[in-house]
Amino acid sequence: MIDLLKRHEIQVLRRAGHSLPEVAKLAGVAVRSVQRVEAEAAVSHVDNEAERELRGIGRPSKAEPFRSFVVEQLAKQPELMSLEVLRRARLQGYSGGKSALYALVHAIRPKRMRLITRFEGLPGEFSQHDFGEIDVNFMNGTKRRIHFFASRMKYSRWTEVSLVEDQTVESLVRAMVDHFSSIGGIPLLAVFDRPKTIALRWGRDGVVTEWNPTFGSVALDLGLGIELCWPRSPEQKGSVENLVKWVKGSFFKQRRFLDQEDLLRQLQEWHVEINTQRPSRATGEIPDERMKQERPRLRPLKVAPADLALRVPVSVGPTGAVVYDTQTYSMPPDSLGIPGTLYLYRDKVRIVAGRFEATHPRLFGAPAKSTLPEHRAQRVAAASGKRAKRYMQREHLLEVGGEALEYLTELTHRRPRVWIRDVDRLHELLQQHGKETLRAAFERGLAEHAIGAEYIAHYLASSPASETSAPLQQELSL
Repeated sequence: MIDLLKRHEIQVLRRAGHSLPEVAKLAGVAVRSVQRVEAEAAVSHVDNEAERELRGIGRPSKAEPFRSFVVEQLAKQPELMSLEVLRRARLQGYSGGKSALYALVHAIRPKRMRLITRFEGLPGEFSQHDFGEIDVNFMNGTKRRIHFFASRMKYSRWTEVSLVEDQTVESLVRAMVDHFSSIGGIPLLAVFDRPKTIALRWGRDGVVTEWNPTFGSVALDLGLGIELCWPRSPEQKGSVENLVKWVKGSFFKQRRFLDQEDLLRQLQEWHVEINTQRPSRATGEIPDERMKQERPRLRPLKVAPADLALRVPVSVGPTGAVVYDTQTYSMPPDSLGIPGTLYLYRDKVRIVAGRFEATHPRLFGAPAKSTLPEHRAQRVAAASGKRAKRYMQREHLLEVGGEALEYLTELTHRRPRVWIRDVDRLHELLQQHGKETLRAAFERGLAEHAIGAEYIAHYLASSPASETSAPLQQELSL
């Protein structure tokens, strides 16, 4: 079965106006396959395993039991015709069709070395992308491993390089969309040199059997065809190969940097130099000049970088929250157990589970919690019994931070019989003023040894922040 992203690539190329033979050559499939894929519905997912089950693909081959026989025959005569192998197999009792045996012979027969053929991209046809890393010794005495993501248009040699935190799929797709936005559009096909970030499983022949679903969904949203260049497969590469090596040699190893801020400044200067001032060694022309031919062929970017949301399947847990990447985001109590989708933006997350929806600021770093004020009130209302409600309120107060833990510990031991009354009042103040203001009041109370809800209420009433009585719409837990 032709994998789903390859089918998507075929559909993209046909919609762009390429002829059947052109698409067949670019995609590496038969013309009849192109016709068949074009007639199919637009690709809407990248789960190859599910598609195989749906299509009923994967019956055991009758030729497989004859694998050792075929290996033996080809070991003796590597050039033996497939027809003769079939005849000999039938004499050994083979009763299957010729296609199955021919496919087995093709898989086993030693591959001939092929002449390496480099190809040049046409305007707006290809872009190349890759991760890289390098250890940089700064002039201030520090050393840091720098991760970067590079993109280059094959025709014009226009290049974009961004520093990234890591080499995960999120860093890849966000940097790629940033680069397409800077370039002014997207090409027909994006070529990746190191596919492990975007392809989860593949066969010995290099055909991807399972794509990273996050990457696949972004490629579908953008309408972008994907091509992979595998290690030790130079015949797949064009003249824009060794992109990472070129970036290291042209930028990182040619310059000295005071610190990372200076590195970023020089990186911007380098972008201007290589794209608008210096001729490319491969073409002899300045990339900006060739980009004048290429940019009109680029297609509009369907998703702006700020609007790019990665879709992550989630489920609302028994505590009324969704956990993603060790961070916890609140949901309404009535949504417990409902599966949903977390839409991951650069600075926020939006969670949709059935008829319930919540938007939080995105949390980073150490595990933390984001609880919306309305969810806090709903949780207290949903708790059974007065004791459960009080402990639920106290948990909400503890989310304020370390100052809250220290203050409530002191309060409980100083007022062991009446701390529940104080918690009621402190929870009301939390709803009215928000976490940051309450944290400052707790800190002042600890410094002045003023333990009790009445002191916190006094601090908040006299604070300038008390002028804003509406609760914060979104709060972070440190």
